[in-house]
Amino acid sequence: MSKVTLYYTLLSPPSRTILTVAEAIGLDLEKKNLDLFKGEHLTPEYSKINPQRTVPAIVDNGVIIYDSHAIAGYLCDNYAKDDSLYPKDSVQRAHVNARLHFDTGNLFAHLDYLWYEFFEYGATELPTKILANIKKCYNTMERFLENGKFLCGDNLSIADISCITSLTSMDTFLPIEEEAYPKLTKWVETMKAFPFYEANREGAKLCQDIMWNKFKENQSKKQ
Repeated sequence: MSKVTLYYTLLSPPSRTILTVAEAIGLDLEKKNLDLFKGEHLTPEYSKINPQRTVPAIVDNGVIIYDSHAIAGYLCDNYAKDDSLYPKDSVQRAHVNARLHFDTGNLFAHLDYLWYEFFEYGATELPTKILANIKKCYNTMERFLENGKFLCGDNLSIADISCITSLTSMDTFLPIEEEAYPKLTKWVETMKAFPFYEANREGAKLCQDIMWNKFKENQSKKQ
C-alpha cells in the first residue's frame, strides 16, 4: 500500500496540524512541499487535487481530501490505533468538532486577517481590532479549559492540535499573560511538551518571523 501523500507548506498552520497529527498517530507521510510565494498551489495540476487551491490536501490511494480538520479526522479514523484523538462516541466527537470550528472561525481566521493586514494592506501599526478579537479567543479558550486540562476535557484531541498550531503562529503579537490566563498558559506549556509538537515548532516560528519582518518593512517604507 502506498503512503498517504500530503501537499503542504511549513508556513501554514493547517499544514502543520496534519504533520503534527501524523506524528501523534505514528503515520509516515509522503510529503510534497508547495511554495505558496511562487504560486505552486495555483497550478492546474494542483487545482485538480484541491479546487480551493489551499494547503493542506492529501491523496490516499485515489481518495482526495482537503481542509485540515477534515483530513485530521480522516487520518485518525483510518490510521490511528484508537479513537482517543477523535472519539467515535457521537457526543464526544461533537465537542471536538465544535472546537475545530472554533479554530476555523476564530483562531485561524484572525491569524489570516493579521497576515493580510501586513501583506495586502501594508499595515504600519499593529491592528488593534484584530488583536482585540484574538484576545476574545484567549478568553474563550480559558473558559474551555475550566472543564479539564485540554479543550474538550481531560483528553487530548485533534482540536488541541489544530488550535495550538494556529495560536503559536501569532501569539507574539499578543503575548498570553499567565496572570490573566493561567489555564491557557498551562495548556500551551502542556502541548509544547508533547514529542509530536516538534512537527509544529519550526513552522510556527517561521510564520511569526515572516509577519514581523513584513510589518517592520512596512514601517521602514513609511518613514
